[in-house]
Amino acid sequence: MAITAISIPFNGTLPSSGSGSSIKKPIKPVSKPCFGCDCGDEEKIKCDAVLPQCNWCSHHDIPCTFDRVVHRKKRSTPHDGRPKASRLSERVSRIEQLLAENLSGTQASVTGDSPQSIEVNTTASNSPSSNQPPDSSSVRVHFAGKELGVISLLTGTLFLLPEGQDWIKARTGQPVAIDKLSPARVPWDKERGRTFSTFLMNMKTKDSFELPEWEILQTYIQAYKNSKVMRRIFPVIDPELFDETVNRAYAHSSLPFAYGQASSKACVIAFLTFVSRLSVLNAVIKATTDISPVDHDLLVAKAQFLMPQVLQEPASLDAAQAVTMLTLFELGSGNMRATNYYAAIAARLIFMLGGNLASNQAFPTNDRGHQKQQQLRNLFWVCYTIDKDLALRTGQPPTITDENCDLTLPPGYLDRAFADVDDEETLWSGPVFPFDLRLSIIKARAHRELYSVSSLRKSDAELLKSIREIDDSLEEWRLSVPPKWRPTVSFSSETSDPNMAMHTVMLRLNYHLCMTIIHQASGRCKSWMQAHGGMMDGVSSSLALSVEASRSSLCYLEAAEHVVVDGVFWTLIFYPMSALLTLFCSILQNPLDPHSREDLDRLKVATVMIERIFSRKLPATEVVHFKLVADFIVELKRLAECAIDKAWAEQRAASH
Repeated sequence: MAITAISIPFNGTLPSSGSGSSIKKPIKPVSKPCFGCDCGDEEKIKCDAVLPQCNWCSHHDIPCTFDRVVHRKKRSTPHDGRPKASRLSERVSRIEQLLAENLSGTQASVTGDSPQSIEVNTTASNSPSSNQPPDSSSVRVHFAGKELGVISLLTGTLFLLPEGQDWIKARTGQPVAIDKLSPARVPWDKERGRTFSTFLMNMKTKDSFELPEWEILQTYIQAYKNSKVMRRIFPVIDPELFDETVNRAYAHSSLPFAYGQASSKACVIAFLTFVSRLSVLNAVIKATTDISPVDHDLLVAKAQFLMPQVLQEPASLDAAQAVTMLTLFELGSGNMRATNYYAAIAARLIFMLGGNLASNQAFPTNDRGHQKQQQLRNLFWVCYTIDKDLALRTGQPPTITDENCDLTLPPGYLDRAFADVDDEETLWSGPVFPFDLRLSIIKARAHRELYSVSSLRKSDAELLKSIREIDDSLEEWRLSVPPKWRPTVSFSSETSDPNMAMHTVMLRLNYHLCMTIIHQASGRCKSWMQAHGGMMDGVSSSLALSVEASRSSLCYLEAAEHVVVDGVFWTLIFYPMSALLTLFCSILQNPLDPHSREDLDRLKVATVMIERIFSRKLPATEVVHFKLVADFIVELKRLAECAIDKAWAEQRAASH
């Protein structure tokens, strides 16, 4: 007979032994009491489990028995008997091993979740980074229940896993040109590390501290002040406060720079670097002056040279402005690696100064202190919108977490967010930032609830609930936009938009991107494999919305070709490429669908459309990147066409 011990008080002494008495040894204490004997269980009282008869049974003069079978709960394990943590650890190790093999260029047979071995034959050129593999927490890419690959947290590169390559090959009957479809660096990501190294090695120490010519700087400062649109979208400086920064930077000193002056110098250099790339300002300056073009690479190298000293100085508004402008410059130049680094530094500086809060005591409580506080808050919102956009582009977790921020919108923001450009009074009432702040908040929620590491543990029901709730928030935002600017849920070539402008292009592309990434999360639902009726209908509908949003994104970009400004290749190329990848996966999943032929046509014309929109005034040094983009799209088109042809051939063969 088994007896379960219970925890009882013990005063340190045993009952004294005497004639005719027996010593009752205390039962070994355990942490959790139980009901004990049969009578105790029936009466729902705690049995003291003393032998040979417990206190309850002795008091009631009844037998003390224990005949029940003890049913103990067991920890659930997967079908193969291994704990869930063990399987997860094995899967992470497997991905890391595959990536390591990719770097070394070796062949290996790796055991996966199934008993079969998968032969891996890749080269170092296919790795997500020439230096290291993605972290084990890299975002998984799913479509219709299939895990196609992982996104490197460092570069944003899609690395196709063997399952993804096998699925593409099974659907198309063709080998994958892995160097084009999963290259070392995505075509829309430019790395300029070698260029920087060359400049740093060739620069003399004296030259590295030289500031831009005063006349050139003042010309661009005045152009920025006069540009209503640029000041609204990029409030990177306060013109009055920046005059003080310029004076500090150019102040004479016997040293290359006095302590605290590095931040001011870096701020001046970063400003000229950033604004001289804005096509709107460049057009004005070119038409009204004879100033020579600015050498961006040289200026950025100088700013980089100053960074170590800037980071040794106390956090300041100048430092935060400098790093924020460098972040914007690198983002617009396509250098995502540097963008990630600068964005993180900018966020830290802003947090140190309290810019994440609506009000703080970082600056004196006078008019100038209030002005600095407002500018710091502007920098916070610029960095916030970039941070959320980067998280979706690269799969990297956001640096700025909403839980640590006051996300109260700036005063009057909703009134001016969609004001007409001709409304001069509203235009000067405050900034509107690169992206709609409310849309950026939705992006943050989408990443947190659908793509974060913790969200991967959600069940199908929990995942679909999050998708539905975030979609409701997105629709609430859409309906809040004035009808003149409001994006339509779907856009086709037959749809018109009389108010097309660069502002609406960015608004539409970001709305459709949000729709895509929200509903694309349904691709990892287990229902794809289990095919549960009602649940499967909801999952399929969600993924269909993602595909339709991608179609709308491409259609709108083509229709708005005439309003897209020059020099935005690196800023916008991510949106059509993301949409093309979604359509490609949709074709492979449903090659016989009536829309598949239409989507294939979109892939066929994509290269011409993108070349027409983005290659205008593209520098000769960046033409090579456009060729990589074109090769990438051509490979998507080839494989998609093969998938459709293969499906129709199999259907004809089955009908005979």
